[in-house]
Amino acid sequence: MAGNSQRPGAKRKAGTKKGAQVGSGGQRRKGLQGKGPTPKAEERTYHPAYKKKVAAEKRAAAQAPTGARKGVARGTRKATGGAEVVAGRNAVLEALRTDVPVTAVHLAERIDHDDRTREILELASMHGARVLESSRGALDQLTEGSVHQGVALEVPPYEYASVDDLLDAAAEAGEPPLIVALDSVTDPRNLGAVLRSAGAFGAHGVLVPSRRTASVTASAWKVSAGAAARVPVAKETNLSRTLTDLKKSGLFVVGLDAGGDVSVRDLAFATDPLVIVVGSEGKGLSRLVRETCDAVASIPISSDVESLNAGVAAGITLYEVAQARSAS
Repeated sequence: MAGNSQRPGAKRKAGTKKGAQVGSGGQRRKGLQGKGPTPKAEERTYHPAYKKKVAAEKRAAAQAPTGARKGVARGTRKATGGAEVVAGRNAVLEALRTDVPVTAVHLAERIDHDDRTREILELASMHGARVLESSRGALDQLTEGSVHQGVALEVPPYEYASVDDLLDAAAEAGEPPLIVALDSVTDPRNLGAVLRSAGAFGAHGVLVPSRRTASVTASAWKVSAGAAARVPVAKETNLSRTLTDLKKSGLFVVGLDAGGDVSVRDLAFATDPLVIVVGSEGKGLSRLVRETCDAVASIPISSDVESLNAGVAAGITLYEVAQARSAS
C-alpha cells in the first residue's frame, strides 16, 4: 500500500555492491555536454584508416631520397640554401639542354619512358648528375605538389659574386668596367635576358639588390642561354649605397628611363668606367637610385609603345655602348 516502507524492494539491502543511491545533484550535467565534431577516420588511432595512413607515410619516408627524408630537398627554394627544383618532362629537358647546373635527376618508379625521358637520362649522364629513382609520393613532396609527370630536377644554389669581383674581372681584361645593375626587376626571365645581352656585348657583370628583385633561378639560367655560367652576378644589400660606392671608385652611373635627359646613342660616358641601371618596366627607376645617377638616358621608341622590358632595354643600351667603345 502507498507509504508502506516495509514493502519488498523499498530499501536497498545493506552490503550490496552499489550501496545507497543518492540524488543526482548535477552529477550527470557534465555528461550532457557536447564533445565537439567527430574526428576524421584517419585521425582516430584505433581506426583502420589511421593505421593505413601511418603505414603509407613510413613507406614514403623509406623510399624517398636521403636528402628528402631529412628535409634537405623538400621543394623549390626550401631548406637547401637557395636550391631549386624543376618539375615536368619538358621543363627538365629544356633545363638540361641549356646546361643548367644539376645536382640530381629524380625519376618515378616504373615510369613510362618516352623520347623526352630517354634524352633526359642521356643529358644527365653527360652532366655527371645523379639519377635517383623515387616514389610518386616522394616526388610530390619534393616538388611541393607541382605537376612533375614523374620527373624532377634539383638545381644547386647559385653562388653570387661581389662587386669587387666584377671590378677585378674588368681589370684582368684591361678594359674600363661595364656593369649592369637592376633596380626592382622581379621577373627572372628579364634577368636571364640581361645576362645574355651582358655576355654578348662585353659587360663584366650584373649587379642586383638582395631584396625585391629576381634571383638567378633555373628560369633565369635557361633564358640566359648559358651566359649565366660566364657572366658573374653580384648581390648587394643596398643598391643605391653600392652605386654611391662605385661612383667613389671612379665609375659613372647612368639610369635608363623613358623620361631621360639624353638618348643612349649620345651617351657621353659610354667609353668610361660605367654602370647602367635598368629599372622595372612598370615603375622605372626608384627615387633613391635615380637621384644617385650621374645621368638618365632613354631609348627613342615609337609613341605607340609605352616602354620596353628590362631585358630589351639593357640589350639595346649595351649594344650602343659596345659600338662606342669599339669606335674609340
